[in-house]
Amino acid sequence: MCSILAILDVKSDPAPLRARALRLSKLQRHRGPDWSGVYACDQAILAHERLAIVDVVHGAQPLLNPEATHALAVNGEIYNHRELRASLASPYPFRTESDCEVILALYREKDTAFLDELNGIFAFVLYDAERDRYLVARDHMGIIPLYMGHDEHGNLHVSSEMKALVPVCRSVREFPPGHVLDSHDGEPRPYYHRAWRDYEAVRGGPSDPQVVRGALEAAVRRQLMSDVPYGVLLSGGLDSSIIAATAKRFAARRVEDEGRSEAWWPQLHTFAIGLEGAPDLRAAREVAEHIGSVHHEFNFTVQEGIDALSDVIYHLETYDVTTI
Repeated sequence: MCSILAILDVKSDPAPLRARALRLSKLQRHRGPDWSGVYACDQAILAHERLAIVDVVHGAQPLLNPEATHALAVNGEIYNHRELRASLASPYPFRTESDCEVILALYREKDTAFLDELNGIFAFVLYDAERDRYLVARDHMGIIPLYMGHDEHGNLHVSSEMKALVPVCRSVREFPPGHVLDSHDGEPRPYYHRAWRDYEAVRGGPSDPQVVRGALEAAVRRQLMSDVPYGVLLSGGLDSSIIAATAKRFAARRVEDEGRSEAWWPQLHTFAIGLEGAPDLRAAREVAEHIGSVHHEFNFTVQEGIDALSDVIYHLETYDVTTI
């Protein structure tokens, strides 16, 4: 979980906008406490707050191409970045092992035609200084949050959270999942198209539980890509129990090299939080014991939960009771 903040399509004096971008980006620093970076020119400003997960030493953002003419700020992870690197038609001088740097290489080689090749969760802003062009894109399902708005001068603002736009934007809207905004087009357009979005296209189609199981296991495995310790939230319910059990199966080997080496943190840790004596906590303990994870349990009181509500709503930016 990182954050991005961009000011694009600049129509006012760019001099004070850098300071504004840094001030607004700071409102999202809880998303990325490991690094703060900024790219700025007269036409675009990109700020990034980083939570280091892959290549913690060299993956600071915004990332630049070797000529420093393309700047990229990404929130998310590209799980198939190694396959995409290997598929490039011409060599690219990568500077880091960051999973996100491959976006710069793909843009150089394929323009925007690469978006549907990305297997991951992401929201990014790419600025091309050579063509005074920007791209804003969000993953296929909107797993990573992204919002956009305009200030009184018409400057476009893009950020990971609404709280960074509200102080300056007259209106704020969600950036649609599976879309890309190309400054040459002017409006977000869909890049993600699947037949199964239309029920009639799959009505009466085959269903194979083994295929579903294989796809779920592959999804869990690729999301274990990490150079830092990780854990699984375990409520004791069916969904989290299946995910935890699947993660445990793959936790011992490093997914970055297809399991050829031992994982840096081979023991899976699970976490549960709830009221003392809650049945969910009891179920989580049973699941953790069954799968053999190192389990951690945290309790809170009803009053502590009520006291935390305002902070929860502030960070989630929703009043939806099922989410809270």
